[in-house]
Amino acid sequence: MVSRRDFFRGATALVGAGVVSRVGAASLPEAPIMEGAATQAPLAPPNGRPYNPVVTLNGWSLPWRMNNGVKEFHLVAEPVVRELAPGMKANLWGYNGQSPGPTIEVVEGDRVRIFVTNKLPEHTSIHWHGQRLPNGMDGVTGLNQPGIPSGKTFVYEFEAKRPGTFMYHPHADEMVQMAMGMMGFWVTHPKNQNFMKVDRDFVFLLSNYDIEPGSYTPRTSTMTDFNLFTFNSRVFPGIDSMNVRQGDRVRIRFGNLTMTNHPIHLHGHEFVVTGTDGGWTRPESRWPEVTADVAVGQMRAIEFDATDLGDWAFHCHKSHHTMNAMGHEVPTMIGADHRGVAQKINKLVPDYMVMGERGMADMGEMQMPIPDNTLPMMSGQGPFGGVEMGGMFTVVKVRKDQKPGDYKDPGWYKHPAGTVAYEWKGETPAPTRSGSAGGQSMPSANKTANIEMTVRKPSGNGGHH
Repeated sequence: MVSRRDFFRGATALVGAGVVSRVGAASLPEAPIMEGAATQAPLAPPNGRPYNPVVTLNGWSLPWRMNNGVKEFHLVAEPVVRELAPGMKANLWGYNGQSPGPTIEVVEGDRVRIFVTNKLPEHTSIHWHGQRLPNGMDGVTGLNQPGIPSGKTFVYEFEAKRPGTFMYHPHADEMVQMAMGMMGFWVTHPKNQNFMKVDRDFVFLLSNYDIEPGSYTPRTSTMTDFNLFTFNSRVFPGIDSMNVRQGDRVRIRFGNLTMTNHPIHLHGHEFVVTGTDGGWTRPESRWPEVTADVAVGQMRAIEFDATDLGDWAFHCHKSHHTMNAMGHEVPTMIGADHRGVAQKINKLVPDYMVMGERGMADMGEMQMPIPDNTLPMMSGQGPFGGVEMGGMFTVVKVRKDQKPGDYKDPGWYKHPAGTVAYEWKGETPAPTRSGSAGGQSMPSANKTANIEMTVRKPSGNGGHH
């Protein structure tokens, strides 16, 4: 973390005269920045009301200062370079050196003052998604406030009235600024530290980008055809695992600021949804699930007891959201025999490789050249080979010896003998097939005939969600 104290020492002059009259002429609070992409340790509160801090996946929480009982933060909206995964970086817009910006943690009843300095090439604002606050602090440019001009600093001030999980993002040139990665998480902890207390509390945002292979900057006019789906602007295998101790009560909070819904699925455990944007759910309203669908602009908090040891997958269940740099014009070649064609083409193009005739998994194993600053599809490696996942995928690692408060990666799980799926070495019986498919309503004229189906898709729906 690097301080911008020197840079902002004279920045008070940027604050509008009306704002200065309310907050005084004191210097702005520091605006720390984060240059790395690793998950940072939880921020223990140095002052103010106590709380149980969260851990931001591949992110961090923003420090503050106390000023006459007010908790003051400093956000800097600026262009940033975000590493999506080793081998690929993106030119994004974010806050304090990263996209998403740092998580803001406060306590129910805190008086909060946030200084927002705009280092973007255009005006901006911040909407405090889900908060109850004065209308003039809601952050919708043109409706509640003028936009924050480039080079200026505005101040937002309100009381954190209700505990819960929220987000922040611009309501100014929103299509461009959010497509460029401007968003962050906000957690208001309850006054009572024992209310809804858990052992591990993770937070992250869902986001998507359209970055052409070989390029660095997202296409901001894209509406549906995104090719990178991320947890906190990281794609697997660049996403950190969530490391917990066996027996821990675990909470995972995720907010969706993409352009589509995401069914988030956990392996090996059942969970309950304990929170939404609107607050904590009543205990009698909860039921066990393994997948929680989160719509655009929504947040879900899930909780479970980490009872079973292992490396458990955690991912979006839309299969194309767990692939990197997914294309839309890849033809289906399954079942096509390329052998003769491949030999002829190789005489003219020595690097030619057959792609996809046995499915997409082959593509993850190919060492084919790709453009600079591009990730191959399905490139993650596990202890047994290719995981064949990318994008919105990570692992919850449950261990006996993970100490309380220790979030370091324990490495791959060491399976006890006899607990891993294995190859059957005996004789395989011939399959028994049913000849009555369709019943009386759809009798088959020739039970042994091969039937070829031609499927025509309607035109005009080239995108996916």
